[in-house]
Amino acid sequence: MSADDAVTRDDLAGLVDLLVAGGDLLEIRHNADSSVRLLYLGPPSYIEREPGTYLLLGIRPFGTPLVDKELGDAIEQDAHLRSIRLDPETAAERMSAAGLQLIDREHWVASPRREDAQALLHRLREHLDAARPSGESSELRVLDPRTPVRYYRGRWRSPKPVDTGDFVARRPQAYGADLWCLARLEAGSLQKLVEFPIDNPTTPGRDEAWRTQMAIDAVRGVPQFYRKAPAVDGATAVEFFSPIPGFAERYLQLVSLPLVEPSGALFSFRIPNGAMPALERLLSDVLWMDAVKKGPQ
Repeated sequence: MSADDAVTRDDLAGLVDLLVAGGDLLEIRHNADSSVRLLYLGPPSYIEREPGTYLLLGIRPFGTPLVDKELGDAIEQDAHLRSIRLDPETAAERMSAAGLQLIDREHWVASPRREDAQALLHRLREHLDAARPSGESSELRVLDPRTPVRYYRGRWRSPKPVDTGDFVARRPQAYGADLWCLARLEAGSLQKLVEFPIDNPTTPGRDEAWRTQMAIDAVRGVPQFYRKAPAVDGATAVEFFSPIPGFAERYLQLVSLPLVEPSGALFSFRIPNGAMPALERLLSDVLWMDAVKKGPQ
């Protein structure tokens, strides 16, 4: 492996994010009073995409295969997702015999309640108002709301003297990935800080942070967007340019297939046209995203 091929910390963090979003790993807070979050192997499970097609989740310890060879030979790999096609009349019995648990579809894709973006920000800022003053954090990074929403990585930077207000931020810790937080700055100086998750302690911090940034962008009048274009066989290619919370990604995993080459986007999916109305309502009502059509190439 050459130096150019070396795996970076960001590469590993991105891989972990995919495994958590796909249910292969579980990220759980160590205890109610701690910001420490631990990763556990997801239990061997499955979800019905549609009768006869099932999404497989989980990891067995010590490299043990998820299922036996007979079922394993039928697994289809789509990027980081695994699915299997079985006779719906016998699928439940075969899955159970393989030690796989059924996960309720509605529970898997459960999303936060619909609310106005401004209402969400007001509620989160109340948590900052009640927080104690925070000490300085020299390695704090903030997500700049004034930068274009299309280039996610380019939005992250160190605080500047012009920064006054509340920002989605990350701060380092001695061990593990940087923590997600909501930070209040005054002239670039950290005043207060609360860690995500704030609303739901079982939610990964990044999910609430990404949704908070979506609310910030929407209130500023520059909402995050997704791009769509016709695809073959009655489907639509949908491209995203910023990360989306886990509940939205899990919905996409159930109704669509990931595209390997996202054409300049951060990631993209191929979605049956019949599933588009429900997806667009989710992205608009819960994440305040706009849709744009892909122009001619």
